Amino acid sequence: MTSDFPFDPPGHEWIAADVERAFAEDLGNGDATAGLLPADAVAEATLTCRDEAVIAGAPWFDACFQRMDPAVQIDWQVRDGERVAPGTVICRLSGHARSLVSAERSALNFLQLLSATATATAAYVAAVAGTGARVLDTRKTVPGLRLAQKYAVRCGGGHNHRIGLYDAILVKENHIIAAGGIAPAAAAARQLHPGLLLEVEVENLDELQQAIAAGVDRIMLDNFDVPLMREAVQLTAGRVPLEVSGNVDLRSIGEYARTGVDFVSVGALTKHIHAVDLSLRLHVT
Repeated sequence: MTSDFPFDPPGHEWIAADVERAFAEDLGNGDATAGLLPADAVAEATLTCRDEAVIAGAPWFDACFQRMDPAVQIDWQVRDGERVAPGTVICRLSGHARSLVSAERSALNFLQLLSATATATAAYVAAVAGTGARVLDTRKTVPGLRLAQKYAVRCGGGHNHRIGLYDAILVKENHIIAAGGIAPAAAAARQLHPGLLLEVEVENLDELQQAIAAGVDRIMLDNFDVPLMREAVQLTAGRVPLEVSGNVDLRSIGEYARTGVDFVSVGALTKHIHAVDLSLRLHVT
């Protein structure tokens, strides 16, 4: 296999586990249809993208065929993170026909999903070009495939927010209510996890001032309208990075970014996506 990954994918153990789950649900105790093919039949295959897309997911695609049959050869024509036009040949494969047809669906499922995330991300990144704002993902991911989708976000030019609840602190409305306010919530966070990034979500300018006074690392402006975002940027004056969240789509993100905020987080990168249309066609040799 000749894959080249320009962005760091998750570790092998994560990808292997993803593939094992995919095979368990798709193959069960074996591919009943593939058994119709001669055991010694050898084939070549061409994978074509029918959409304009940003490709992502080669590590999972490779792992599916490697798990099925290490003898399968894959020759990639494009790299993850590369934009392709409809009709582009993505890769060529060769190997036992049974192996190719049995691994096909799982491999394509990963590639079509992750390319969809990368393609959506690229559109949002293009919409904020020239503003200095960075596009972030969220935790609104397909269960079990968060690391895969966050990899795809990077392939599309976006940036990762926290991976989960363990690697950064985001103090939201319910945390603030339960803790008795922004200041005590921030103080408790610093005491418990002094090495983690501390972000606080605010809903108005008064809470923004409280968060600034608490010395947090980042402030999330939740559902602020554009004039209020501009006020928040002026009030903060660069002392704390600001992130916009809520009601973000391709029509609004450019206007939000032009207010001067540092980050815009977009749940749609990983949850409102349309799978990329891919076609794998065999040629028996």
